[in-house]
Amino acid sequence: MQCPACHNQVSPESAFCNHCGATLKGAPAPGAGTGSPPPPAYAAQPGVATSPGLSENGAAALSYVTIIPAIIFLVIEPYNRIPFVRFHSWQSIGLCVGATVLQVLVSVGEGMMHFIPGAVYLFLTVHFAIWLGLFALWIMIILKASRGEWYKLPVIGDFAEKLARG
Repeated sequence: MQCPACHNQVSPESAFCNHCGATLKGAPAPGAGTGSPPPPAYAAQPGVATSPGLSENGAAALSYVTIIPAIIFLVIEPYNRIPFVRFHSWQSIGLCVGATVLQVLVSVGEGMMHFIPGAVYLFLTVHFAIWLGLFALWIMIILKASRGEWYKLPVIGDFAEKLARG
């Protein structure tokens, strides 16, 4: 059985989608002896409605395109009230800041070593490796956000989760 809201697989006995918290059609009413758990705390609240053209997953994935949509989603309603979108927006901002700091540090190291023959090629390789790694991470995290996953990056994710839920 699929959730009508987010299209994730759900148990036929569930009254709510374990992923987005949507009420499932044809499911028994909550508390009718099914023993199904209440929707997760981070699930969308019934009063939170997004525009018809942009789902929560779409907004979360779009927040990674550049830092601008992430900031917009943190400011504009109803997205700034949805913890899932806020989490991915804050994580996008943290990833952007972290990537910038990493590239600046490598560039400073390159500037300090410019007089060593061959160091230019070493730092070009390091810059390319960092860029390739960040690009792969960026694609992966966009895909995970578009599927509705709360994928946390090691340090940035904890910070983003604290800001999104707080």
